[in-house]
Amino acid sequence: MPTYLAFDYGEKRIGAAVGDSITGVARPLATLTGGFDAVTKLIAEWRPKALIVGLPLNDDGSEQPITTKTRAFVKQLEARCKLPVHWSDERFSSRAADDVLRNARASGEMNRKVRKGDRDGQAAKIILEQWLATAQEE
Repeated sequence: MPTYLAFDYGEKRIGAAVGDSITGVARPLATLTGGFDAVTKLIAEWRPKALIVGLPLNDDGSEQPITTKTRAFVKQLEARCKLPVHWSDERFSSRAADDVLRNARASGEMNRKVRKGDRDGQAAKIILEQWLATAQEE
């Protein structure tokens, strides 16, 4: 089963998710705070077919200040991991993640307060599921 890892890059935290192309479903993983070592450890653990990274854009499609840093992160991924890296438009993924978490709390599915890293993992899950829904198998 082809496994994919997705990342929602941030300067302090990197949201991560794993999913597969057969079910088209992803799940959030623990938010990474250990820099690139944590990313490469996760890649070694899951051995994905490819990596998906959310491309941060403004609502109108223009780039944000974090877009440049995300592009640098992807260059590092490509150089160090020797895996295909695909972009996925991440507009609205953080808002969608907030909605998922808010609904989980309201329904009782999540019975603790939302932590900072929860949003990052949920956003990575959404990024990956969007990519899986539209991607052609490599």
